Amino acid sequence: MPRGDVKKVVLAYSGGLDTSVIVPWLRENYGCEVVCYCADLGQAEELDGLEAKALASGASKLVVDDLREEFVRDYIIPTMQAGAIYERKYLLGTSFARPIIAKHQVRVAEQEGADAVAHGATGKGNDQVRFELTYFALNPTLKIIAPWREWTIRSRQDALDYAAEYNVPVTATAEKIYSRDRNLWHLSHEGGVLEDPWNEPEEDMHQLSVAPENAPDEPEYVVVAFEAGVPVAVNGEQLGLVPLLETLNTLGGKHGVGRIDLVENRLVGMKSHGVYETPGGTILYLAHRELESIVLDKETLRAKDRIAIDYADLVYNGRWFTPLREHYDSFVHSTQGNLTGEVRLKLYKGNAIVVGRRSPFSLYREDLATFGPDAVYNQKDAESFIKLYGLGIKVQSLLKKG
Repeated sequence: MPRGDVKKVVLAYSGGLDTSVIVPWLRENYGCEVVCYCADLGQAEELDGLEAKALASGASKLVVDDLREEFVRDYIIPTMQAGAIYERKYLLGTSFARPIIAKHQVRVAEQEGADAVAHGATGKGNDQVRFELTYFALNPTLKIIAPWREWTIRSRQDALDYAAEYNVPVTATAEKIYSRDRNLWHLSHEGGVLEDPWNEPEEDMHQLSVAPENAPDEPEYVVVAFEAGVPVAVNGEQLGLVPLLETLNTLGGKHGVGRIDLVENRLVGMKSHGVYETPGGTILYLAHRELESIVLDKETLRAKDRIAIDYADLVYNGRWFTPLREHYDSFVHSTQGNLTGEVRLKLYKGNAIVVGRRSPFSLYREDLATFGPDAVYNQKDAESFIKLYGLGIKVQSLLKKG
């Protein structure tokens, strides 16, 4: 029996087990046409054979958009410039991928004359919030279907059984225990042995990086150049945003850079254990932050640090398309005008170590910082400064002494 008056739905489609079985489930339970939508964010071979799989699952068509350039330019770069890191470690690779997918899913729904959108996020995770808040922001008239909150499928085996019943072509097996999300920025791993946070991740789980102990025994130097806060070159070679990130991913992965193991607080209230590989992103964040250290004044840097925590929460919690994010971006963008220069890093055995930084807008002055003889700083002036700076402390002490 159809569950609602839905004629056509656009499904955010990856071709994985869950979204593959959602196609026949939507047709069976809503009696509607299903258009699959896939955003190419750099998931590489995961896109192979996707159209044939979608059509074989019962979809009327598959729409694929190459959004890699937009993804880096409009989502990754602003988040990096804000210095946003969720709970001290996570560089938000899945978090800011969902709003761009949902944005273009809504666009396709409008173009196709669809009256509903659907996603494959579970009722336990963050992605359901990220998708649906984007739908609310961009077209609140669309009906939202979240099968994981409706159907009786509760396990991977249930989904495999359903796929077999409806002749849905899937490559997943019961032995493929990890839940993964991959894009140009990162690869995440959840499930399996990671459900016990005491367990060390299995080495063969990793796909973007080598183990630090197996990385080259010789360090490799890399120079990242920025113009107005945007990365533009690696080792002197001018590159577009997508090839630049791909280059850094290769370099970082080769040296085991960018692995994190994190127990994080999900928005829905539970803790989860995940492992993330973000080789190129780790290098970019570090290089950008280091350039800021010589270009930005102290007060601006402190203000950015305060905003960074809130910005990370905002992105993680799915509130990308909100006025607050736009206000934060306006402030952050205003700080990036002089962020032009180069940062040199040494990659070695899982570490990215900053070993040099320079900028034509640097506020660092050797004649002020030198320990040698100088003519621009009178050290005697420090005595009066300290007396005024410590006046409050002195008054409190005198009060205690009566």
